[in-house]
Amino acid sequence: MDLPRPGVLWPQGRRARRRRALQTVLAAASALALLVWWLVPSGGPGYPRAPLSFATGVANGVYEKYGMLLQGDLRTALPGVDVTLQHTEGSVDNIKRVASGRSDFTIAAADAVASYDGPGKSDLRAVARLYDDYMQLVVPYDSPVHSIRDLRHLTVGVGQADSGVNLITRRLFTAAGMEMDRDVTAEPVGIDQAPAMLLDGRLDAFFWSGGLPTAAVAAMTSPVARIKLVQLGDLVAPLHALGPDMAYYRQAVMPADAYPSAQGGKAVATIAVANLLVTTDRADAGLVQRLTRAVIDSRDAIGTVVHAAQLVDLRTAVFTDPLPLHVGAERYYRSVKP
Repeated sequence: MDLPRPGVLWPQGRRARRRRALQTVLAAASALALLVWWLVPSGGPGYPRAPLSFATGVANGVYEKYGMLLQGDLRTALPGVDVTLQHTEGSVDNIKRVASGRSDFTIAAADAVASYDGPGKSDLRAVARLYDDYMQLVVPYDSPVHSIRDLRHLTVGVGQADSGVNLITRRLFTAAGMEMDRDVTAEPVGIDQAPAMLLDGRLDAFFWSGGLPTAAVAAMTSPVARIKLVQLGDLVAPLHALGPDMAYYRQAVMPADAYPSAQGGKAVATIAVANLLVTTDRADAGLVQRLTRAVIDSRDAIGTVVHAAQLVDLRTAVFTDPLPLHVGAERYYRSVKP
């Protein structure tokens, strides 16, 4: 029998072995790619896996509840990113935290954003316009208070010092021709303490700015109404006369079914201000693009618990005055534009 000639069959055997080795490597790579595709949401850009902090607000507030629910959706939208929530005093505190780098994302009312004039102001960017906050003046059901002017010499909860509630309340007193620090006994308490203090008689009234309905206020109407809401609609025109920053407040009406038993079946005139989801231009564009998508896609699920979130709308989310959109958010909105 003739032996194989060197250089004919032996090299062919080596080539065959190389082909098999290459096929094994390609198969392993395909399997890895399939695993990555399965674990990571498709249709989105890459992003860093660094921890992310989200400043919310006071306990029992709408910011806190919204942040807690969104946190779960972000775990799905941003695999590998550890999202932590930070309790704060509210909008003013939130803007300071994000501008200084102590928080990565937050929710803040547009008036607080416009009023901020500290370090990092030019770095602030918006992700989305969310829902409107309604200013709510809450008093006992049998209170003789029918307007803000009737609060003179009473003890009033005005929100914590760095809250959006405190910012708006001070401006409302000014619009009414009063001074908050002179004409009432101002207690710097938020929605986490004010309801119990009102029911215990330690407050005659308290102000709150939040989405409708706010659970802590609604709880004061069950099983029977122990409160009523006082109109603030007569202050819109004098409020706007205070300066350009007041343009972020608009005339609004709390519908009769917001707190039915506390309103006697009637709508209550008040003011409203938009809430923005805020970050800085330092945030990674891919991460912001994915996060923006999660905010829009989670609207219905979150809205079943936080009713105000039902108002998050793709058509209005881009109107984020006074902040420009973050480039990552802009990419998302462009990608879903009809």
